Amino acid sequence: MNDMKCTTFVAEKIQDQRIAVIGDVMVDRFFYGEVKRISPEAPVPVNRVKRINSVLGGAANVAANLANLGCRVYVGGVTGDDDNRKILEDLFTKEKIDFSGLVKSRHRSTVTKMRILGSRQQMLRLDFEEVGDLYPDEADRIKQWLLDLIEKGLDGIAISDYAKGVCSDSFCQWVIRMADAHGIPVLVDPKGPHWEKYEGCTFITPNLKEMCEAAGQTVPNEDGPVLQIAQMARERYRIRNVVVTRSEKGMTLVGEKRTVIHCPASALEVFDVSGAGDTAAAVLIAAVAGGLALPEAVYMANRAAGIVVGKVGTYPVHRDELLQNLLNEERKLGYGFRPLSWKEVADLAQIWHKGGEKIVFTNGCFDILHVGHVSYLEKAAKLGKHLIVGLNSDDSVRRLKGEPRPLVNELDRARVLASLACVDAVVIFHEDTPARLIKMVRPDILVKGGDYRPDQVAGREYAGKVEIVEFEEGYSTTGLVNQIAGLVREGKL
Repeated sequence: MNDMKCTTFVAEKIQDQRIAVIGDVMVDRFFYGEVKRISPEAPVPVNRVKRINSVLGGAANVAANLANLGCRVYVGGVTGDDDNRKILEDLFTKEKIDFSGLVKSRHRSTVTKMRILGSRQQMLRLDFEEVGDLYPDEADRIKQWLLDLIEKGLDGIAISDYAKGVCSDSFCQWVIRMADAHGIPVLVDPKGPHWEKYEGCTFITPNLKEMCEAAGQTVPNEDGPVLQIAQMARERYRIRNVVVTRSEKGMTLVGEKRTVIHCPASALEVFDVSGAGDTAAAVLIAAVAGGLALPEAVYMANRAAGIVVGKVGTYPVHRDELLQNLLNEERKLGYGFRPLSWKEVADLAQIWHKGGEKIVFTNGCFDILHVGHVSYLEKAAKLGKHLIVGLNSDDSVRRLKGEPRPLVNELDRARVLASLACVDAVVIFHEDTPARLIKMVRPDILVKGGDYRPDQVAGREYAGKVEIVEFEEGYSTTGLVNQIAGLVREGKL
């Protein structure tokens, strides 16, 4: 497997992929409040609602993941003609998702999951839905929509089944046959133990529980037993690739010609697994549609799922976030390196800010990295969730330090910095100060070394606050250079 192919694909090609998502679209609504008393009308708590949040759910969450990866996304399904449909349309518009295949039905309401929370505890869930197969006219409209997309050019199809009625046996089989006739890969995120309707698909992505239900037996989360039941299902339903998501054990693919890929979990901390399956499915179909080989596609889907389980709540993975994750892993494994661009860092900062994650920014030349530098960066990193390092370019260092400097070129300095566990991103700036870069990042905390006063720090007006971190005594690049020069003059080197 070549991890650099994954990085190149996410950086340069993923935005070109055209993916249709078909299935049970829904709205997830969250009513956040506080409970301080019992109702005088009945023995029930009174929830004083303070905030309402609505997000794309079901098949719509797969679409949201694809859209945040940069793909061109088209959604097909059925909703009611009601207020929740309007919420869906607004959410799709915000994510720049084409919902022209979303049929308004006279026979049903928009599937909506309403959750009532008090002090972060879910108190009640209200489901609005009418479950049932598509009516013939509804199915015909979605079929015609898909045929039009195929004629214009489509790279992949994701079927997201939540057993609400869109993914009936006959409809799923029609989609799979039509896609196969045009050489378009179809990925299915299944529901229930009966997989006859998914027969012949390119990929199916059950979690271990769903895999066991389909196999009619419960097996431990171990490579051998999982491999056995996945292979049985693959052969029985003529599915080319069965991809089992296995929680803390990562992912396993069983494919044609005895292909087996085990990909270990990548998350260091797991906060919430909700939505991780949607993320894995979205990244997998985008990767395969873009021509990545199976090992790279599975690896990339697994890395993306690892990002999502480290977040709280349903969270669509972002392209820049996945790119950074892949770049970091490349550096650990010794592959090629490039620092992030200003836009990539600004986009990452925006994602982290939206997630409520505190960003720390610092900058410097870091010419000949030493213990003093590392100690300083570790202290800075502890002030927040993410540390971004602005690195003076070679020209900038020469203007600051004089002609002989830097002793280490900018790409090598960036690579060494990026390899530190405490550093999340490295970006090069060419100016004498990083003020313009800081304006783009808008960090919560701007950190400088102990020889500065807060009112002297460039870019301070664009940061939440300035922190001065003391340097380690006895360490400096200039001191190292002078020591080496002295040893040379004495003939000891």
